[in-house]
Amino acid sequence: MKTSEVAKRADLPISTLRYYEKIGLITEEYILREENNYRNYAPEIIPYLEVIKNSLAVGFSIHDIKSMISKQGISKEDQKRIITDKITEIEAAQKNLEASKQSLYKLLEMNITCENGYGKY
Repeated sequence: MKTSEVAKRADLPISTLRYYEKIGLITEEYILREENNYRNYAPEIIPYLEVIKNSLAVGFSIHDIKSMISKQGISKEDQKRIITDKITEIEAAQKNLEASKQSLYKLLEMNITCENGYGKY
């Protein structure tokens, strides 16, 4: 598949594909070079890119994903640990957001007006 077709099917900009290739997220196993040096991607690139997109969507960083890819396979235990760690991280962020929300509710209850300056009654 040509770059434009992969970009369309994966719903990613061409620049993102080139960036992923540059930083090593898209490995050589998915890229076939033609005689004119144009990229021709293997069909397996589409599900692979979906995994990357989903991993980014749930909060893994590009560094995390690159690290997982470089291992050339992860044991079931390592995979479980990585996912469990991400769940713990998300739960901590949820707690912080809930605390922030409660603080905002308290501000509303204080009936603060800004006519005389923020925080003045």
